[in-house]
Amino acid sequence: MPIVQQGNINTTALVVPDLYVQIVPPQNLVLNGVPTNVLGVVGSASWGPVGQPVIASSMADYARNFGPVMPRKYDMGTVVAAAVQQGASNFRCVRVTDGTDTAASMILPGTSFLLVGLYTGSLGNQIVVSLAAGSKANTWRLTVTLPGLQPEVFDNIAGTGSQFWINLAAAVNAGTGVQRGPSQLVVATAGGTSVAPSAQTVSFTIGTAGTDGATSVSSTSLVGADTVPRKGMYALRGQGCSIAVLADGDDATQWTTQAGFGLSEGIYMILVSPSGDTISDIVAVKQAVGLDSYAAKLMFGDWIWWNDQVNGILRLISPQGFVAGRLANLSPEQSSLNKPLYGVVGSQKSGSPGSGQSTGYSSAELAALLGVGVDVIANPQPGGAFWGVRGGHNSSSNSATNGDNYTRLTNYIAATLAAGMGQYVGQVINAALFRRIRATQLSFLQAMLGQGLLGSTDGTLPFSVICDTSNNPAGRTGLGYVQSDAQIRYQAINEKFIVNMEGGQTVQVQRQTLPGTPGALSA
Repeated sequence: MPIVQQGNINTTALVVPDLYVQIVPPQNLVLNGVPTNVLGVVGSASWGPVGQPVIASSMADYARNFGPVMPRKYDMGTVVAAAVQQGASNFRCVRVTDGTDTAASMILPGTSFLLVGLYTGSLGNQIVVSLAAGSKANTWRLTVTLPGLQPEVFDNIAGTGSQFWINLAAAVNAGTGVQRGPSQLVVATAGGTSVAPSAQTVSFTIGTAGTDGATSVSSTSLVGADTVPRKGMYALRGQGCSIAVLADGDDATQWTTQAGFGLSEGIYMILVSPSGDTISDIVAVKQAVGLDSYAAKLMFGDWIWWNDQVNGILRLISPQGFVAGRLANLSPEQSSLNKPLYGVVGSQKSGSPGSGQSTGYSSAELAALLGVGVDVIANPQPGGAFWGVRGGHNSSSNSATNGDNYTRLTNYIAATLAAGMGQYVGQVINAALFRRIRATQLSFLQAMLGQGLLGSTDGTLPFSVICDTSNNPAGRTGLGYVQSDAQIRYQAINEKFIVNMEGGQTVQVQRQTLPGTPGALSA
């Protein structure tokens, strides 16, 4: 009684009398949407791997992997912190350097036993090591600590002479078992020493200091290189990011490069112009560099006053983190327009707290910015006196594609189809295949409709999918082509809300009876 998967045997050529059980897979593939809250951030840091995407979900995760927020330009932690305040909780962080970064190192006094920070950066200068008696007789215990992280303990290291230091280095580099893996803070080299160990506690401050390599970081460093191993922005390839930020990357010559990357990866790139920029300047520069793409959102260089609680100072930072974090915490059919931003305490235009300055944007200024595809954080908003994104637009000049919702919803649908529809490649082309392809897409779009990501003002179905002989003639299918055509109408965003009011002592009021409530009147 053979049990086989459908398609593994030729059922028209069976000879042996028997019961043949075929496992038939579900005929209609079910698509589950890809995440739309993954935020990629590229910038400098004081610790952590360089050029490698690291997952983080909170500031605690970020600090453990990259160290604290640093009060300087191009700092990755600053962007993450501002985004976390907006509710973002799914990051892919990529550290960049200017190539001068070094790892802190220290030789244990009285020996040639060398300890080097696992990563480059100034945070490594705070590492402290302690050598003391082990839990078992005639053994030693090495403890490695770094403020804010759990101490690493390598216990019961035995041996005499040079063998002890070899064993100690092996414990640090390879771990001592399942419970104690390799150090995530230091790398050890025995160095050939043979002196007897002695109890001591030593800081890396006595050794060679580590450096961040952040002094000469620029927008070019943030963009990086698209060659293996990829660096900077290009390290975000294939990471599933829906939004990305190059921290403080205000060099206009890199804007179109970022937009091109966003188009190729389906990522909404959040750009920014230099701090203290003027409206006339950004209008001229945007047109000069040729930025006109739905894949990029350009924020005006009216930078934001922000309370840096880690460093205890009020800082002027890029608006990117606030905008990216807010978008990451919105469903893709939504716009950033008129949504509250948190943690903003002022802007360059409005002034810092206590400055006595209070200047908002006039309608003419907003028209000049939004008219050329430049957005801005401002207060007040249409909904009240709070800080928020004033336009909800990307950098495209096409009014049909210049909304946040167009970019994010288009990328979401495209990424979902790319992730799930590939299973139909390699299958036999027939009417059943056409039916399954169409049913799969329709079920996904129906699910979006049910959750409010799609809709219509008149209640009609806002999508259709065609996959049959009408768009797959025999001449095409004979060459191995199958085509599916979907049309999807997005929901528009209410940007210009017009309320008409007619008032006066001569006005004739007409009342309308509400449906289903006889005798009830609405004024």
